[in-house]
Amino acid sequence: MKRDMLHNELGTFLKARRAELSPRRVGLPDGVGPRRVAGLRREEVATLASISTDYYTRIEQGRIQASAPVHNTLADVLSLDQDQRRYLLDLAGKPSTRSPRQSVQKVKPQLQRLLDDLVTTPAIVMGRRLDVLAWNRLAAAMITDFGQVPAKHRNYVRTLFTDSAMRRLYKDWESVARTAVAQLRMQAARYPDDPRLATLVGELSVSDAQFAQWWVAQGVASLSTGTKTVIHPKVGELVLDWDTLAEADDADQQLVVWTAEPGSPTHEALRLLATGMADRRH
Repeated sequence: MKRDMLHNELGTFLKARRAELSPRRVGLPDGVGPRRVAGLRREEVATLASISTDYYTRIEQGRIQASAPVHNTLADVLSLDQDQRRYLLDLAGKPSTRSPRQSVQKVKPQLQRLLDDLVTTPAIVMGRRLDVLAWNRLAAAMITDFGQVPAKHRNYVRTLFTDSAMRRLYKDWESVARTAVAQLRMQAARYPDDPRLATLVGELSVSDAQFAQWWVAQGVASLSTGTKTVIHPKVGELVLDWDTLAEADDADQQLVVWTAEPGSPTHEALRLLATGMADRRH
């Protein structure tokens, strides 16, 4: 997403969010007669934000750069969640937008050692644009062997959409994939001049209709925590909690770990995968 496209993206995002809100939800009367637009009108958003309709229109059309307080007020008016607010501010360049470093991201040896020591815990390190930078043996056994993927294609989102095995791996693949697209959109707002990210989005938009649909939908999400269910071909259903930790010296590197309650069937299945006993059962 190039810098000169940010204002168009900002306007599209604002339109999408106001289309989701009804006047009644924000305490306004429905008015008389049919509404020509879904959700809130521009003048209604402007009224709630205590700015003129003309000023809001120029913000939405990308003809003016508003201050951070104005964008925070718009976030309040549009009932944005934390991820959506951060995305809005990134698009607006508030408080700052950072350009990606052009150097290749590398995982520190001590972080790789930590990965290798997590013998019963699947873990990967993801970088900018959700590139997979490192993984441990159990992650390869549970998800896919990223070592067999060419380095330039070693991207979590790309793998979700291009590897048929990944579509079978996740019990709710659609939810997982849609969340990944929303996470990638957060990256696009943070790094609008990243050519590799733009190429990735372009390729997936052309090759996969679902990706294109979800990208246009303007959903946003950040890497945080959650639960995923995996249907593994060797050990069956795994119900896993996942968490992310930022690397201290590079906040763009996120350690993602999957864990299970001790004594649970999933915990035992991970142990079987880790020791190679799952292979002996097939």
